[in-house]
Amino acid sequence: MNKVVLIGRLTKDPELRFTPGKGTAVATFNLAVNRRFSKDGQREADFIPIVIWGKQAESTANYMSKGKLIGISGRIQTRSYEAKDGTRRYVTEVVADEIQFLEWGDKSKGESNNSTSNHSDNNTYEDNYGDDITPVDDGDIPF
Repeated sequence: MNKVVLIGRLTKDPELRFTPGKGTAVATFNLAVNRRFSKDGQREADFIPIVIWGKQAESTANYMSKGKLIGISGRIQTRSYEAKDGTRRYVTEVVADEIQFLEWGDKSKGESNNSTSNHSDNNTYEDNYGDDITPVDDGDIPF
């Protein structure tokens, strides 16, 4: 079984690229994941390379930025390639299958929205979250 679940913060903005040919989106970034125990009172973290494909890659690049909290699940993958100097390089990374934005916001506006913040202003739902999300009136749900 090869399953990884991580929660951490982005060390820099995700890098979005498109594959030659089909043009499939791929985003790469490093995730800083705190260790459970600290050494001499100093917290330690691991910096784990993450790869995500398709629409999730585009969403990650559009809505996530350096310092944002994110959750991913996926698998560990190893690969090797030949570098320009002729040496063989080995890479271990996590290929994400699922992703959750635990803190998110529009990078271009420099604002963040997360589930724990309270908005007491009179902005509409569309002002905070854009036109691509439709609010749902759950008054008719029987449970």
